[in-house]
Amino acid sequence: MADINIVQEHHLAPEQARAAAQQVADKLAEQFELACRWEGDVLRFERSGVSGSLSLLPHQAQLQLELGFPISMMAAQIEAKVAEKMRKVFVV
Repeated sequence: MADINIVQEHHLAPEQARAAAQQVADKLAEQFELACRWEGDVLRFERSGVSGSLSLLPHQAQLQLELGFPISMMAAQIEAKVAEKMRKVFVV
């Protein structure tokens, strides 16, 4: 198993941050066939072998992913792509 934790600072209004988080989740859902659902300000996603959440705080987005084997073998590539997507969407 591999864990990915990414923290992205932002200065977005709550509705803008939520839209940015949805963009990240949509990309993850597309790549890994994840089911996503909002629980307040936390976007949860899961499927067999992958689970995680994207939590929205006032000036920060926190992504946590747990990757099962064999997906964990691609953890470095997944982390790089997700971090890049978060940097792009969480800008003003």
